[in-house]
Amino acid sequence: MPTHQGSIRLFRAAGVVVFLHWSWFLVATHEISTHSQRYSSVIFPALEYLGLFLIVLLHEFGHALACRQVGGTANQIVLWPLGGVAYVNPPPRPGATLWSIAAGPLVHVVLIPVISGLGILNRQLGWAATMPNLHELLRSIWFINVFLLIFNILPIYPLDGGQILRSLLWFVLGRARSLMVATILGFIGVAGFFILAVWTQRIWFGILAAFMLLNCWGGLRHALALSRLAKLPRRDGFACPKCMTPPPAGELWKCRQCGRPFDTFQSGAVCPYCAAQFPVTTCLECGAVSPMSEWAASAFATPTR
Repeated sequence: MPTHQGSIRLFRAAGVVVFLHWSWFLVATHEISTHSQRYSSVIFPALEYLGLFLIVLLHEFGHALACRQVGGTANQIVLWPLGGVAYVNPPPRPGATLWSIAAGPLVHVVLIPVISGLGILNRQLGWAATMPNLHELLRSIWFINVFLLIFNILPIYPLDGGQILRSLLWFVLGRARSLMVATILGFIGVAGFFILAVWTQRIWFGILAAFMLLNCWGGLRHALALSRLAKLPRRDGFACPKCMTPPPAGELWKCRQCGRPFDTFQSGAVCPYCAAQFPVTTCLECGAVSPMSEWAASAFATPTR
């Protein structure tokens, strides 16, 4: 996944910091020159490319704001040549995850009547004849938005459609198995994208397929880890303050000082090998970080899910 390393910080809005990866400029130069023959001025293909990424940015903000609405965290978006990535961490519940993911494609649904309305105005004012560049720009933006909607809802992991499918399966199969099924279907989709890349001789399809392959592999490994984690015995007397899940018993936490694994709940958040103390503990289920005292108090609280 792209990170903000090597990226330019653009702005901060609604508590979300937006970064632009440096490679975006290289691809922008190529794409603008490729589409320039449709316009009489280079300004319009540049506006078309910026319009594409404005739609992508709104899509990612849809993910981020929906994630926050269900109690998750989302504070970073990275734009790069293949689109954008919103770093969202919704609560580990299928409904919360479903809304956090589905909100992205829903942005395109909302934009369809907005852009279509501009198109109707375009025809009524006769811009096709008087301002052909603007007419072509609006037409291209409309098709870009619809294409992004269709592409994103393809049921192929890690696309939004694949993650929506995973969230729906989560209600029936559970967290680990739903991710396993989604990633296996994702591998089939990746194979299709590789075939499409060879057939069309488009390098972007190949790059996209490679990106999806890496994410599917990571998703499969995560599913296997979740499956193993679910089978472990749980420790009484503690519960994550965020997701209310009791922690598993075992040497599953790694000391940042000596690098050796240990059971932080058995040793009282102190590494038994180097005596390093850890004032906070990470939940292996939801990734939240909380003080050990809150873990003990949460064991006697009423679960929220």
